[in-house]
Amino acid sequence: MRILCSNDDGINAPGLEALEEIARQLSDDVWTVAPEVDQSGMARSITLTRPLRIRKVAPRRYAVDGTPTDCVQLGVEQLLKDKRPDLILSGVNNGQNLAEDVTMSGTIAVAFQGMTIGIPSVALSQARADRNKAPFGTATALAPDILRKLLDKGWDDNVVININFPNCPPEEVAGVKLARQGRRENLELFVEERMDMRQRRYYWFGFGGKPGEPLPDTDLHAVWTKHVAITPLHLQLTDERTIDRLRDAF
Repeated sequence: MRILCSNDDGINAPGLEALEEIARQLSDDVWTVAPEVDQSGMARSITLTRPLRIRKVAPRRYAVDGTPTDCVQLGVEQLLKDKRPDLILSGVNNGQNLAEDVTMSGTIAVAFQGMTIGIPSVALSQARADRNKAPFGTATALAPDILRKLLDKGWDDNVVININFPNCPPEEVAGVKLARQGRRENLELFVEERMDMRQRRYYWFGFGGKPGEPLPDTDLHAVWTKHVAITPLHLQLTDERTIDRLRDAF
């Protein structure tokens, strides 16, 4: 089995090392194509207005000066054109990708791009309280067995698998839950205006508010209760009930 690894945290991210370790427990044919720098929050952006460059970092490891989606496309169509990957793994992201995160996450975008070109794809993320102390050992210890079970069962061609590991050591994980995508309450994106040393204004996005206890059966609740959350996702965003509601008007 040929596995392509990528991420949105960049080629030097500790989580990518964890992902490669996970992949090597499944196959000896593991390749990595990841962004040159951190591309968090880029969602499914693709570079259309300039050329892209690929840098060979080590055997079977490459860095791309573009987005996570660029990495998948170049990896499959150029670097691995002799033999397409059988599986694409994304992550292990430094921080959870739950609820509305999935619409802006570059980690999820890797999986969606893999799915759109016909390759089974899985996104893996590690919840943490401190960005510098993410417990990647939890994902490394638990992911191989979870992935083997997923691959054994399989999933539909129009679906990607989103896995989130809780912020605790592997021995404290309460179990694995299949969960639906949740929605955070009391959490808002805000913009802060600041001044640099040359008296020029600049702006920084951040998140404010304190989310309450998440609803049961959601990915948020699973991770909050120290479970691994597995959520199947797809790109079908049409709301059928609203179509029915508006049908008489048009």
